Amino acid sequence: MAKKGNRIQVILECTAQKESGVPGMSRYITTKNRKNTPARIEMKKYNPYLKKVTVHKEIK
Repeated sequence: MAKKGNRIQVILECTAQKESGVPGMSRYITTKNRKNTPARIEMKKYNPYLKKVTVHKEIK
């Protein structure tokens, strides 16, 4: 039987790379608790295409 819970998988996508025009797209998969964080999350993660740490936002 499948577990029923508040944890869901979300995809984080780099915002700086869209604006810079560099080919490729930096994405990360993580989980969040839907009950505690209903809004979209933002995290600083490493972008290998830009070779620096940038802000990654949750996409749908």
